[in-house]
Amino acid sequence: MLHALIPVLTAVHFSALFGLCLYGMHRIRLIRCLYRPKGPGTPQPPLPAALPMVTVQLPLYNERFVAERLLDAAARLDWPRDRFQIQVLDDSDDDTRQLVDERAARWRGEEIAIDVVRRTGRAGYKAGALAHGLATARGEFIAVFDADFIPAPDFLHATIPWFADGGVGMVQTRWGFCNADHSWFTGIQSLLLGPHFSIEHRVRYQEGLFFNFNGTAGVWRRSAIASAGGWQSDTVTEDLDLSYRAQLAGWRFVYREECRVPSELPVTMAALRSQQQRWAKGSVQTARKILPRLLRARLPLAVKVEAVAHLMANIYWLLGMVVMLTLYPAVTWRVGIGLHQMLRIDLPIFLATSGAIMGYFLLYALRSGTGKLRHLLLLPALTIGLAPSISISVLQGLCRSGGTFERTPKFGVQGRERMPGLAFLYRQKSIPYIAMNGALFIYCLLPLFFAWQRETWFAVPLFLLFPFGFALVIAKDLTEALPSRRTL
Repeated sequence: MLHALIPVLTAVHFSALFGLCLYGMHRIRLIRCLYRPKGPGTPQPPLPAALPMVTVQLPLYNERFVAERLLDAAARLDWPRDRFQIQVLDDSDDDTRQLVDERAARWRGEEIAIDVVRRTGRAGYKAGALAHGLATARGEFIAVFDADFIPAPDFLHATIPWFADGGVGMVQTRWGFCNADHSWFTGIQSLLLGPHFSIEHRVRYQEGLFFNFNGTAGVWRRSAIASAGGWQSDTVTEDLDLSYRAQLAGWRFVYREECRVPSELPVTMAALRSQQQRWAKGSVQTARKILPRLLRARLPLAVKVEAVAHLMANIYWLLGMVVMLTLYPAVTWRVGIGLHQMLRIDLPIFLATSGAIMGYFLLYALRSGTGKLRHLLLLPALTIGLAPSISISVLQGLCRSGGTFERTPKFGVQGRERMPGLAFLYRQKSIPYIAMNGALFIYCLLPLFFAWQRETWFAVPLFLLFPFGFALVIAKDLTEALPSRRTL
């Protein structure tokens, strides 16, 4: 029975590889568009003579390590005080509440209009908090910053002028990373996340395609939020959901690469895992919700194709898992393969998947500085180790809407600073993931041993990457589980 399944699993293996080829081809297309000749860029419009009222919303939930820093950065934004309001949307149930109250009182003493808005529960999570705050917001424009962001004082001067065009509904800026050099772990994340802004957002904006508000470091026209149906919590990526609804309603978005807002990357494996799981689950939920409507809309074909590629991108985590789980059956079934067949089939597939994807990140590393090149080799290993947990979230997103919004713990770490002593209070569960990755580590040794026994030496480095990826993530999780750990 098991022997009869092997050809079926081999077919599944190559079907998943074909899906990954599509992802690789899409990465190549983005690079081609990035280097396509373009006309001169649009200069930033001047500030309006009569500056508009701006509300800055700061959604918080148990952020004792970064709440004060966030309030300080928001209060220092350069904007006339009679045209400026800060809303701290604090859903916290720990000592963050006291820290927020004390810092808000201090800034009120300096004539900053800062309101602390609290609810009786966390209904709707972040989407619910933003909608609740909007009911009492006085601004024509709404700037949003998550707890770990540190906007520069000139942020509003760099974004508000773009709303001179009445059709612009949102302006998104680029995320920077204030702790990218904290460790190898944060360095890889900066390489993983950076292209989303400097390649994907740039290309989609330049080509007139849909792109998204990233939940923070952006400004909304209030009427765009209202006309799109407001903040909704039936996905766990309320920002992505509202972005597509607003663009379907006819609003245009602007992306400003030159405006960089520093943020903090997760410094623990558990924090990164919860972040990526939420993004993967929410993007698939948004695809289920939005794509039927978008595909029926009277929009250019290029917009529809890119929207599908964007919203369904996290399916590739699942495809990667399928490839890994079916690798051993595929290897044993094709044991008699010759060199000619490998050059004709396997090499083009490898170049279209791994080659294209790694080339995409290599290009970004070269464009953004040589410091990121040293992290390039560890990037595929880290993504392999994260793939099982993220794939589970993708399946959850395919099956149901909504869910618990798990915040990503942040610790106020900049540069190479050490973790605060109370970081253990935000420790997340990792034992189930260690057990799952341990089982997959053992399973991934099978094709490695098979290649070794057959003396197929060229395949050994490729097969070794899978157990190495799981071992890397297991080691990071175990290190963080130690009572007196140091961040790797």
